Amino acid sequence: MPDTIPALLAVAAERDPGKTWLRTDDEQLTFGQATAQVVGTIERLQQAGVRRGDLVVVTARTTPPYLLAWLALTSMGAVAVTCDPELAPAELVGLVSQVRPRLLLTDDAMVARVEISGAREQAELGVGRVEDLVDRTSYPGHGGPGLVGLGLRGSGPGPDDVATLIPTSGTTGRSKLVMQTHRAYAMAGDGFPYWMELTEDDRLLTSLPLFHVNATAYSTMGSLACGAGLVLLPRFSASGFLDSARRHGATEFNAIGAMLEILMRQPERPDDADTPLRLCYTGPSPTQQRQEEIEARLGLRIVCGYAMSESPYGLIWPRGRRPYGTLGGLRQHPTLGVVNHGRVVGDDDADVPVGEVGEMLLRNPVVTPGYWQMPDETAAAIVDGWLHTGDLVTEDGDGMYTFVARKKEVLRRRGQNLSPAEVEEAIASHPDVLECAVVGVPSELSEEDIKAFVVLVPGRRVDFAALQVWAAERLTAFKVPRFWQALDSLPRTPTARVAKHRLPTGHPPDEVDVDQRQVQGQDGP
Repeated sequence: MPDTIPALLAVAAERDPGKTWLRTDDEQLTFGQATAQVVGTIERLQQAGVRRGDLVVVTARTTPPYLLAWLALTSMGAVAVTCDPELAPAELVGLVSQVRPRLLLTDDAMVARVEISGAREQAELGVGRVEDLVDRTSYPGHGGPGLVGLGLRGSGPGPDDVATLIPTSGTTGRSKLVMQTHRAYAMAGDGFPYWMELTEDDRLLTSLPLFHVNATAYSTMGSLACGAGLVLLPRFSASGFLDSARRHGATEFNAIGAMLEILMRQPERPDDADTPLRLCYTGPSPTQQRQEEIEARLGLRIVCGYAMSESPYGLIWPRGRRPYGTLGGLRQHPTLGVVNHGRVVGDDDADVPVGEVGEMLLRNPVVTPGYWQMPDETAAAIVDGWLHTGDLVTEDGDGMYTFVARKKEVLRRRGQNLSPAEVEEAIASHPDVLECAVVGVPSELSEEDIKAFVVLVPGRRVDFAALQVWAAERLTAFKVPRFWQALDSLPRTPTARVAKHRLPTGHPPDEVDVDQRQVQGQDGP
């Protein structure tokens, strides 16, 4: 059984080298061609001075060169630090300064932006471009030389070696970087086709970013494991998504955040269900009524689940069951059997009774080894092998778990996590702002919108448009608040902490909605 990324790739290439695997609007690659290009990319990375164990920051866009570069880095035993290509310059410099990588890898379209950020100076070998490393003209055949000698078989990384560092949020300080192992990706690849009932005849479509664990662990590794095709879309566009599925013959896709709601808000067409799509994986679960509406309009079946960068083995609807409103039961391995265990505990870490709210804990072979160079955070999150997820759930006595809320103060917007503290820090750095508090407010797209409360320096006048521009210059777009409200002071607890639960999170008359583009007529979350 393959237990590393290169082993999974090599098995796929040897099993059916001439079968088309990777599809975009511009090109197609067979399993053999893609593997051969990975081998060539490994050679060029080695020639550039990258070695096993080196950290390489990758501004990962959802394109074949980035995916092939990611496969090459992990297959040679380097560690890919995948980051959002839309990071603000200060955020990018903060991340690169934190990890001090051997190389910063970007592309032609982004290299000027990366250079302006000043991140080059923090990478030992400077900035490289995927176009220079992934030679699209090399190895055009179905096979590829050097699979054994270059580490795709035998001498490559081990299952417990770290393959990636996944930033859980981009900050200008120290980001929590989840270490994930080759075993985690290989076991996710084994599990996903089983959980979703996928076969070699399926084509998995992803428009999700490659800096998320979802697109790589589930769509990429899953397609390699079962011999299915993989369709890459550069971004999620609601207006063209179904047409893309038709064009590529896609049968399954993964949705995060508000993607399904955004699709449903498109003008209805009589052919919405006339696509090859038959399956969608998403989470958290919509209501039964809403799920049935989505399924009826799009002509597919939705499977709900729950996982995180810290563990791709979380929860999922069991095969053959439709436990509406829940996140399902514990994911298990198709051949190894029961490898994943869960608990629901209170603040004292004791198990709570069935039906009561508590924190979800997971223990399995693919729980992260921890947060890179953060022993205290690691010790707090993983206790005696149990991962504290920070999410509150209930368990119904039949092994089905239902999401209730997040225990930790992390907001979820447009399919991504953000820390209110980093948004507050950016806004509070404005000379007119005395202090700031940021909270999540209900969004019509099923996740959260961001609202900022500001207290101005005495004598200053509020200009929310200017504050939004200030925030946008320092934060990724999805972190910039939509709603703004000025207060004379922030409510406090007896210990002088900001009492966020007492903030007016509704929509009072003096609230300003600066970003009118949100939801209305937008393509993409």
